[in-house]
Amino acid sequence: MSAVTDKSLRMSYRIGRGEQGVLTFEPYKSSLLPLWRFRTVDIARQSSKELWARFEEYDREGDFVGMDMARKFIQMGMTRAKRYANHAGGRKYDKKTGEELEKSSTHRDAKEKLEASEIFREVWQRCRDHKGYLARKEGFLKEQREWDQEQKNNKDES
Repeated sequence: MSAVTDKSLRMSYRIGRGEQGVLTFEPYKSSLLPLWRFRTVDIARQSSKELWARFEEYDREGDFVGMDMARKFIQMGMTRAKRYANHAGGRKYDKKTGEELEKSSTHRDAKEKLEASEIFREVWQRCRDHKGYLARKEGFLKEQREWDQEQKNNKDES
């Protein structure tokens, strides 16, 4: 099942802010999550390459939801690797106090995580600037507004 063939699934998708919904929207989460890795530079390079290939595959299929989910995983690779570059162990907040921990650039793996983040950043920017993505996004949002209005009208009539 994909959002291309299932309109109710497609219309239930919300682009959201940043990576919002990336770990909950099926069937895309289960398909893309195994590709998402950033532990080393080589792993990040391979992961971003595989996620980009999936992004392009979704484009060929006319699947904006899939494209956006792939973009979100790529963005999440960038932000999570950056968090590990800035904070030893990737922990941004103190468990007990909830206060933000001091940033560090000298901890083990900081440089490697920063490089991994940059690898994902380049691919993420490619996604954001992709003409097919931008056109599909515009069409998706228009279709979703019409769907939402139709659902509201049907509810008001009941």
